Amino acid sequence: MKKKCVLAYSGGLDTSVILGWLIERGYEVVAVYVDLGQPCEDRQAILEKARTCGAVKAEIVDVREELCRDFAFPVMQWQARYEGTYLLGTSIARPLIAKKCVEIAHREGADVYAHGATGKGNDQCRFQLTAEAIDPRITVLAPWRIAEFRSLFPGRKELIEFCDARGIPVKASKAKPYSSDENCLHTSYEAGLLEELTTDGFSLVDFGMTVSPQQAPDKPETVRIDFESGVPVKVNGKALAPHDLVLALNEIGGRNGVGRTDIVENRFVGMKSRGVYEAPGMTLLYEAHRLVEQLTLDRDLVHLRDRLAPEVAEMVYYGFWYCAKMDALLAFIRETQRPVTGTVELNLYKGNVLVKSRTSPTSLYDEAIASMEGGGSYDQTDAEGFLRIVGLPLRVQGRARPRE
Repeated sequence: MKKKCVLAYSGGLDTSVILGWLIERGYEVVAVYVDLGQPCEDRQAILEKARTCGAVKAEIVDVREELCRDFAFPVMQWQARYEGTYLLGTSIARPLIAKKCVEIAHREGADVYAHGATGKGNDQCRFQLTAEAIDPRITVLAPWRIAEFRSLFPGRKELIEFCDARGIPVKASKAKPYSSDENCLHTSYEAGLLEELTTDGFSLVDFGMTVSPQQAPDKPETVRIDFESGVPVKVNGKALAPHDLVLALNEIGGRNGVGRTDIVENRFVGMKSRGVYEAPGMTLLYEAHRLVEQLTLDRDLVHLRDRLAPEVAEMVYYGFWYCAKMDALLAFIRETQRPVTGTVELNLYKGNVLVKSRTSPTSLYDEAIASMEGGGSYDQTDAEGFLRIVGLPLRVQGRARPRE
């Protein structure tokens, strides 16, 4: 009896070869295309190609709304940036792909889940850690980690020849000077000429979501974003579902040159790699959300969140979405976001994001207290006793151990 395998399938060269290779190894393959909002792809043609190539079943799973609502927005609420920069657009999507593939494996009676991630990158970690957390009994099959597979396909030429010999249609063009990964949250660019650190990534990459700041309009554009309990709900006064809201901000931020980054990051497997990213909509959401929090959250809570945010970024980047620590941290952030309701106006100008105004019905900002003018409930005389108490340890230490 043949084993049944669920393959995370994109329709590109690698997963097309893996599909054929799995079939030749005796697997019945269910090809699953997880729709994350990848642009410019004919989804039905991708499914038909999988069936033509021998998949016993091929299907699309639309997770665009879930990706934004349940994955991207909580990470944004954490203000989580990997190594202070990367907004985790690919990292966020991988556990959702694996989750859906495992769900389909259960439905189809498959006990093997296959993917096309290499043995050098982070995606293999995200796919496998997610799958095993959801179903410890499932077998994760990663062909690029199998020596036999790598010996058969040492390069792009052999992959194309395999497809040609079996009538598998692929776009057999010359390799791009870099590779890319796209979803509705961002696009990442890496490898190829970008591996040479003297290469100007911003000049080399043909960005798909943003214009360059130099080519952006010569006057600022104002965008208004409304939040309810930490969740973005409106753009320019129009209520939008999460995915549509991200798309609207991608368009607005993109035409103003917002959201490009170029970093050398530390992969989970230990090596350094260079990534060029664009995430216009999420960049705007991160900034607008931070500005609402400045009004609505108290100091100690924000400082605690900020100390934990790098931990959350690491967990998402490494692939530990489904674990006890992340469960607890997601519960924590849901509680912190209850009062984070308000409206922010941002001026966008040639890649810059500048705050124009911010308001909140739950604001903790009291103009009378904060004012340098007289009035309000703050009595400056109280500061005398406050500082005497705060400074007590310093005065004791100063007497006991005088400084030179």
